[in-house]
Amino acid sequence: MLHPRHLACFPILALSMLLGGSAWAQQPATETTTASQKAPLPLDELRTFVEVLDRIKSAYVEPIDDKTLLENAIKGMLSNLDPHSAYLEPQAFSDLQETTSGEFGGLGIEVGIEDSFIKVVSPIDDTPASKAGIEAGDLIVKIDGHPTKGISLNEAIERMRGKSGSPITLTLVREGRQPFDLKLKRAVIKVKSVKSQLLEPGYGYLRVTQFQMNTGEEVSKALARMKKDNKGKKLEGLVLDLRNNPGGVLQSAVEVADHFLTSGLIVYTKGRIANSELSFSADAADASERVPLVVLINSGSASAAEIVAGALQDQKRGVIMGTESFGKGSVQTILPLNNDRALKLTTALYFTPKGRSIQAQGIEPDIEVSRARLTRDTSNETVREADLLGHLGNGNGGTERPSNIQAASDSTRPQDDDYQLGQALNLLKGLSFTRRD
Repeated sequence: MLHPRHLACFPILALSMLLGGSAWAQQPATETTTASQKAPLPLDELRTFVEVLDRIKSAYVEPIDDKTLLENAIKGMLSNLDPHSAYLEPQAFSDLQETTSGEFGGLGIEVGIEDSFIKVVSPIDDTPASKAGIEAGDLIVKIDGHPTKGISLNEAIERMRGKSGSPITLTLVREGRQPFDLKLKRAVIKVKSVKSQLLEPGYGYLRVTQFQMNTGEEVSKALARMKKDNKGKKLEGLVLDLRNNPGGVLQSAVEVADHFLTSGLIVYTKGRIANSELSFSADAADASERVPLVVLINSGSASAAEIVAGALQDQKRGVIMGTESFGKGSVQTILPLNNDRALKLTTALYFTPKGRSIQAQGIEPDIEVSRARLTRDTSNETVREADLLGHLGNGNGGTERPSNIQAASDSTRPQDDDYQLGQALNLLKGLSFTRRD
């Protein structure tokens, strides 16, 4: 299915947080060793570093051991590169590895840093964060009463982690609102990356919450299952929902895109080291059977989700609908160190088939549809004769016509409460009508 030019490693394209769904991949450390040998050591700067280290040890008000000073120096080096590079101590490295399996502890949110504040990139479906109503774009200004401004991302993540069932209070700032507190309970997060169902006969809904190692395979099974549920007939339309998908494993994103493409480039990356030069193309197999496709994105769609949306948009395979995506187009590679530590280092940028870099720009939808709250107007609905208990039947055998108030409240169709999804379904129906004409 995959046709990369170089397959020595799979870098990650996930956001710079460890609380939810980031993915990781190992890249041989020899690449960076070779690169560093090409440049001479900055002797003057190293002398200054040693001098500063010596002055702190001898003059600081409290004694500090060498290990603490050196680890803080390493963290400082990485924190000033970009928001997604980090020094991972043993626990953070272990936590990052756990997330690729789809089960980890925490609240279920992807976070980053903006203007020294912790910002929610996206809540993950069916987690304490999403159930509590946390939204993409929320700023976390306090954790259990402690301000977050200026603290590192890893430190914020450590504060939000904890024993399953333990309480935590987040103080949030949301656009247009005063700061407010939200009380949650931590949980073991078990993320199901793929969900699917038929919205109506012939029209399918495929939700990818994040890209884990097995997501490509799960999407293939979901497509087959929806066809079976549609009485074995090919679907007339499909909604691929990538909203609030924070990214994940590059390989899985390529596999998902390939399920909808039969040829051409999917994504390529550019960087300074050899293993950062990757290129992936689609094969001729078509698990989707060229079903008409609408892809939903929003500001919480990031990284690997943007790869899929960008590839499908560039190849004109589907209509991209929703709002502009997050705009994370950089690749992070995990470089293991000794003592169970690692570097999470930005090593490349990725590009869509037409050479677009999404970094700090995002994917613009073909059709912009903002999120909206749906309310049903029942003001004109009144109780009718056919609603009354013990009413007489129609003497001529005509069909009774009760009010539809109860029918509306009993609706469980996701498109009835999701404006963007409803618009996507309407577009697919319009496309189907056009094809029949």
